[in-house]
Amino acid sequence: MFSHFSNKQILDANFGIEREGLRVTSNGQLSLAPHPEVFGDKKENPYITTDFSESQLELVTPVFHTTNDAIDFLDSLYNIAALELENEFIWPQSMPSVTPEEQDIPIATFSKQGKDESYRAYLEQKYGGKKQLISGIHINFSLGDKLIQTLYSKTNKQQSLKDFKQELYLKMTRNYLRHHWLLVYFLGATNTIHKTYEQQCVETLQEISEETYSNGKATSYRNSICGYQNKEFLTLDYSSIDQYVKSVTSYIGKGVIEDIRELYSQIRLKSKGIYSAENLVENGIEYLEIRTIDINPFIKSGLSVEDMNFIHLFLLYCLEKEETLYDNWQIESESNSKKVAIEGQNLQLELLKDGSPISLQNWGMEILHDLIEMNQQYGLPFYHLLKEKKEVITNYQKTYSYRLSELCKEKGYVKAHLELAEQHRKDAFSERFKLKPYTDMELSTQILLKESIKRGISFNILDRSDNFIELIKGTNIQFIKQATKTSKDQYVSVLIMENKSVTKHILKRNDIIVPEGEEFFDIDSAKESLGNWIGVPLVIKPKSTNFGLGISIFPNGAHEEDLIKALKIAFREDSTILIEPFIKGKEYRFMVIGDETVAVLHRVPANVTGDGISTIQQLIGKKNVDPLRGKGYKTPLEKIEIDENMKLFLQQEDFTIDTVLPEGKLQYLRENSNISTGGDSIDVTDQVPEIFKQIAVESSQAVGAKICGVDMMIEDLEDECSPYAIIELNFNPAIHIHSYPYIGKERNIAYSILKLLDFE
Repeated sequence: MFSHFSNKQILDANFGIEREGLRVTSNGQLSLAPHPEVFGDKKENPYITTDFSESQLELVTPVFHTTNDAIDFLDSLYNIAALELENEFIWPQSMPSVTPEEQDIPIATFSKQGKDESYRAYLEQKYGGKKQLISGIHINFSLGDKLIQTLYSKTNKQQSLKDFKQELYLKMTRNYLRHHWLLVYFLGATNTIHKTYEQQCVETLQEISEETYSNGKATSYRNSICGYQNKEFLTLDYSSIDQYVKSVTSYIGKGVIEDIRELYSQIRLKSKGIYSAENLVENGIEYLEIRTIDINPFIKSGLSVEDMNFIHLFLLYCLEKEETLYDNWQIESESNSKKVAIEGQNLQLELLKDGSPISLQNWGMEILHDLIEMNQQYGLPFYHLLKEKKEVITNYQKTYSYRLSELCKEKGYVKAHLELAEQHRKDAFSERFKLKPYTDMELSTQILLKESIKRGISFNILDRSDNFIELIKGTNIQFIKQATKTSKDQYVSVLIMENKSVTKHILKRNDIIVPEGEEFFDIDSAKESLGNWIGVPLVIKPKSTNFGLGISIFPNGAHEEDLIKALKIAFREDSTILIEPFIKGKEYRFMVIGDETVAVLHRVPANVTGDGISTIQQLIGKKNVDPLRGKGYKTPLEKIEIDENMKLFLQQEDFTIDTVLPEGKLQYLRENSNISTGGDSIDVTDQVPEIFKQIAVESSQAVGAKICGVDMMIEDLEDECSPYAIIELNFNPAIHIHSYPYIGKERNIAYSILKLLDFE
């Protein structure tokens, strides 16, 4: 089918993932608390919602074009959700934790959505609430439009593209149902059941501990008769979309199921929009919903990239594989799946292949050989993945289900899972500042996107390299660049803050203290005035730059030679420079949003601590290894760069980058304290007197800014009467330095921005 296709063409596909997960308390009990308010209206949040129960989170990714991006976003959703839970964890597998009695399971409630609540009440009464707590991973898969078009172009075109597309998906569905037992074996991870779970299948189980049941051979009770399934097996007609819908509606007419949503098949045919039989007939199949997958308890997101890649390849196999004519294939396929779910650890388990018996291991190896041949023929990148799967099909001890059963035997069902959940939460915390797969964007933008996702605000990336995004909720649409450039600030305010001279004039007019100084338009006139500045504590800086670029600070004064070097550095960044007196004290960054100072940082200049052996350059290299440090504002801290400003500063201290510092000696590398030049951030919001916070707000208001970074020198922070001076206003202040300071409390600046943008 894919002859003469490039591997890029063959792998053209779309992936969306839905991952359910129960909220549990620290002792493994099902949480009875409502869905967390921070996630907003559960019906409106497109990313974090609930399923059957208030306690059952559902994480939903947008559609991505690569498996890596889909898994990365799912992992980020897990991080966002897990870190908002107080004294709760996300249960790391599909079968429930310690569950209460049926009547105590909290069914999800919805504002003005009586239909959703009544449907859940119907399901509880028909299937029982405990079965509704079974959680899984659903993968929404579609072939790429270009791939479908290319496949269609190779046909005789005697049918429409729409009909051709339906045939592709129907064939894939039929073959998936024939062979999905293999995914049950590979991805099954539910082979123990807690005693508080209903025991409808107790005859197949045995007590293996004081708290759990198993039969020692199972791979996936979720995919067995113990799991979530219709009351009777429904045989559907997959020959055409019309026949499929007709067979579904016949069961609805007989009262076997209430509507198409109650069809608990291993795979569902989906159209765009509402999931309904009418929509399927009118618009046809747009994607397939794969429902076989258990949550992998050993993976934070619940699904690894490797397994997602295997599922993708498996679906392509289902598309390419020729079908055999056999009337009872659906009943046989269902039986094979249930057998593997209950007894799959027996590799010689007898399955039926078109009516003939074959062992699980032999049939699995046949399929894997086909996949390996397919991978080789089309130059696909999955050889090592398939090699690993061959090892798993010959050794059940490498399956997730076996690993989990051994862990439960060693530690007990609840303890084993809670330890996994706790580790996943720790891992989520260590990645809390990342939004995968958007880690190439500025960290401040990632932070704003994360907060938007948490609160159910949809987003679009308009220009990834320029950090330009769109946020949408209802009728509120906002365009934002670099997290803090928004519609709330007038362009003239930006121009004012960009021009340090104009800023100073306006602040002085409003009785706000700023440094005095001189302005120069060429280096010759600046040199002529240096006689007034030699030996005087001063600052030389460009008129219109940000991030500390081109700034030289001499707190103890300097010789003419060094001042000339500083002038050259400043004029490289701008055609106009300022010379100002150095203001005593420490520098603080005030983050003003609207009419409030929401955070204050003390920024410590880039520094190293001597060990008596290493040079300053070597110490810088060691400090830069910290994973929190990076380049381009994509991490909480920036790497320390060696440049002329640093060398000039060290020269004032009689040091060079080759100097070996004594053990324990703290050495600053710059006078300016910008985080962008490798400085450290210390949150002091709660220590700052209100008067200075108000001065920062007044400074921002003086230039008409709604989002502003106010840089203030304060001689004594603890004294509200201390001398101060505003040295700069910033029109595009980074929020990540407040969100994830080097030391101190992390501040939710993104939420303040969303409130300013009327997203509440």
